[in-house]
Amino acid sequence: MDADLATTTRTLSFRVDGQSFSLRTELVQEVARMPPITRVPHAPAALLGLANLRGTVISILSMAQLLRRAPGIPTRIIVIDASERLGLAVDEASQVLTTNQADSTIEIDIAELVAQNMPAQASRRLRGTGTGTVSSGERQDKTEAIALVAFAIGNQEFAMPLAAVEEVLRLPNDIALMPDADEVVIGSAAVRGAVLPLLSLRALLALPGLGESPRVRLLVVRIGSHRIGLLVDEMRSILRVSEAMIDAVPQVLSRGQAEARIQAICRLDDGERLISVLAADQLLRDDITARLLNGGSTAEHKSMVQDEGESASEQFLLFRIGEEEFGIPIAAVETVAQLPAKLTPLPKAPAFVLGVMNLRGQVIPVIDQAQRFGASASQSARRRIIVTRIGELEAGFIVDAVSEVVRVDAGALRPAPEFGNEETRVFERVANLAEEQRIILIVNPRELLDRAEQDLLRRLGKKGAKTSS
Repeated sequence: MDADLATTTRTLSFRVDGQSFSLRTELVQEVARMPPITRVPHAPAALLGLANLRGTVISILSMAQLLRRAPGIPTRIIVIDASERLGLAVDEASQVLTTNQADSTIEIDIAELVAQNMPAQASRRLRGTGTGTVSSGERQDKTEAIALVAFAIGNQEFAMPLAAVEEVLRLPNDIALMPDADEVVIGSAAVRGAVLPLLSLRALLALPGLGESPRVRLLVVRIGSHRIGLLVDEMRSILRVSEAMIDAVPQVLSRGQAEARIQAICRLDDGERLISVLAADQLLRDDITARLLNGGSTAEHKSMVQDEGESASEQFLLFRIGEEEFGIPIAAVETVAQLPAKLTPLPKAPAFVLGVMNLRGQVIPVIDQAQRFGASASQSARRRIIVTRIGELEAGFIVDAVSEVVRVDAGALRPAPEFGNEETRVFERVANLAEEQRIILIVNPRELLDRAEQDLLRRLGKKGAKTSS
């Protein structure tokens, strides 16, 4: 009897496409409802995407795909741990069975299935030969902020390191289309006095087409010594996040090929918001790189390099209040956040201080910049909060919209004219974008608050810090 118990195997049964299968329970951590999925472009067919499960990013695999069965509507995931946590999407997970009870099911070897359908490196990790990912606890001492430009394609968010993005611009009016080209290639446009190749990032990432967005933006990135324009549906925000909020892409996604375009996953809002961080230098296929980058004339290339070396420049975040557009140095921007549905009011605060918000554990005073600039309040859904650090203080400024990131040559920047009153000291410089017939007032972050307001916010900050502790 004891020998029989010792040899009894317990399995978890589940159903896919009407067939019952089973999996040894020693691998199973839990069974959970099907979570929201973040799709991974160019992923193997069996990978449905990534999901957040209790603050951890895990890969969700389709058991229907792994088993070569007709796909259904999965309602459950079986979370397994075999050197790496994975979620197996199934139609239903029913019960734990003993060996004798499992005769009507087909027991599967999940490591073998993954080895057959996913990269070889993934199967090695499932067999326990991988080195394991770095845990969040091991990264706690690395507090240096990582700057990202977040944008949307359809309903999915992506980001690129700010260092890789030169500008985020509106789509030029005049685009020279390229006939009979790959769907990735749109054409070219004149930007900053040079011809810029335009590519569809949606097509590069093999994302389904959802129609044109009214807020299409052009990400200008530098790959090697060349500039490329990438079309995205909408710019979302500027983010500065700690390394602890950045996870390496799960090894199950590592295909060992140059087209692995996602280099990391950023977790925000306690893991409720996942952003795929793209590797700019791995976006283009070799053939596209050869045609678009090496096909340009040597004279154009030398001119671009010469201009880059001779002209210093600065990056600015452009925002709108009412019908007016302003800029702020990107180096002063801590993050761009959505306006919360509700702010915590502050008694006896000036009218322009609308309250405080909690941003990743920090209490941030929020100022209505429209009131400061004498504009009428907007109720637009695109209102954003630009969080700026001013000395030892952080403050959030409500603006009607955040539109672009531009790089302005030093020659196009001039000191702002003397406007003759204290309020206008906030405008430090003027950017003259003559090519676009735009003049943009550049805000001095240190002048956004006068001395009295700084004293007030300093007191509020100390009070908030005591309260939050």
